[in-house]
Amino acid sequence: MKRKYTEIFKRHTLNPILTADMWPYPIHSVFNAGATLLPNGNTLLLCRVEERTGKSHFCKAISENGIDSWVIDSKPTLLPDPKIFPEEIWGIEDPRITFVPELKQYIIAYTAYSREGPGVALMKTEDFVVFDRLGLVKQPDDKDSALFPRKINGKWALIHRPIGSDGSHIWLSYAHDLMHWGEERMMLQARHGGWWDANKIGLSPPPIETPEGWLVIYHGVRQNASGSLYRLGLALFDLENPEICLKRGDEWIFGAEEIYEKLGDVDKVVFPCGYTILPDGDTIHLYYGAADTCIALAIGSIKELLKWLDIHK
Repeated sequence: MKRKYTEIFKRHTLNPILTADMWPYPIHSVFNAGATLLPNGNTLLLCRVEERTGKSHFCKAISENGIDSWVIDSKPTLLPDPKIFPEEIWGIEDPRITFVPELKQYIIAYTAYSREGPGVALMKTEDFVVFDRLGLVKQPDDKDSALFPRKINGKWALIHRPIGSDGSHIWLSYAHDLMHWGEERMMLQARHGGWWDANKIGLSPPPIETPEGWLVIYHGVRQNASGSLYRLGLALFDLENPEICLKRGDEWIFGAEEIYEKLGDVDKVVFPCGYTILPDGDTIHLYYGAADTCIALAIGSIKELLKWLDIHK
């Protein structure tokens, strides 16, 4: 029986849309994909692919409609390179893609899994064939990062999630050159107590610029007797001062309900790293990892997300 809550993201009937058995070479699982629309209108997913070694690499999949008939690279698109970038010794994970018009390039923020733990690394690309790694920009333990698509007050802005002694919260950093980040500011704090997003939160896909502010889909992790529950929430931030939270939803908006979300390598997880916005400027395709095992698609409306936030702030 369906619960009587407003459903602002609707799962596609073909879910999961990408699974390990679709891959042209042997892999263990595929999940947590960055996403973008290419100039020709095709959807590109840069997928996190986990091997049976336990380490991850990236592989791209392209579709004309962003739903099916995916063309997947016949070999890994990008492998870890620990000889040059030692921070990648245990793999590369969870890419988030931002197209930056000023640079005419895509900036990919990803997790580099080092001996010391996960850290934030950046790379640039124009075509998803040649990649220019910038290296580690945030030391472990830090992850869940994405770049804003334009400068804010003359500086680049980066969202990230360090782990602190008082919990895991969402932070902002600023830089002039994409390399030397500072001016750390709290962006969103995990709540405490019995909330669905108490103690541990993090960015999901990159922020969405709207006339009302930066719309952010984030994940919250609740611990219970059976383990962790990963769910999604919404918040809105000031366009020119994104450390100012204008609205924050009180309820979670999307959580594990289907069998492919509830059962997998990590049960009860929905974890989006990417979205595309269709030519109407409103329809959003949200691509999420399900149970750290496969990739699924949920469809929503930016206008409806903002309306929901007005009611549930």
